[in-house]
Amino acid sequence: MRIVGKQIPSGGKKLVPVFCAGILAGFFIMNLGKSILLENTGLFDEDTLYRMKYMTVDSNALFCYVFRKRMEVLILLAVLSTTYLGYVACMGAAVWCGMSSGIFLATLTVRYGIKGIVLAIISMFPQYLFYIPAIIMMLGWGEDLYRAIYSRGLNIHVADKTFVVKKLGWLGVIAFLTFLGCVMEGYVNPGILIGYLKVF
Repeated sequence: MRIVGKQIPSGGKKLVPVFCAGILAGFFIMNLGKSILLENTGLFDEDTLYRMKYMTVDSNALFCYVFRKRMEVLILLAVLSTTYLGYVACMGAAVWCGMSSGIFLATLTVRYGIKGIVLAIISMFPQYLFYIPAIIMMLGWGEDLYRAIYSRGLNIHVADKTFVVKKLGWLGVIAFLTFLGCVMEGYVNPGILIGYLKVF
């Protein structure tokens, strides 16, 4: 991916089918364990949505919570990308993101049909406008770094200062996008979601 002539790290072609496989696995898991996951857990049931409709959200606390969680994952993936587990970590993250998305969409679709799909979209807006590019870039960043360190015959040398500066710069961009996503998730999305639930 290029913007203004600059190469942007994006998930390799191999990670796209892995992500899609994760989505299919999520749908499969939900359909296979529908009776357990839907009936016995209360996952997105009417009682849960009713409580969400009338809850009061502490935006500062929510922002701090999601920011800590997102940054922990980002830092963990960045560190793992420098090890022999780097590529496996990227693949695992792609599967996890896909599977989570599949289960989330399948649950709301099975329970509420078209209304559930709309609810899923609203619950991800607007933070995923920042999270999606951050995820794609982070997976590509991790894969590129792993290959630079461990793949033979690569022209880029890890000790090259330019390479290191570029990788740190892109990591900063990814962290900033994640930060913006956390701001949206903590301060903007709750109002939109609760507003929709009141007419759901």
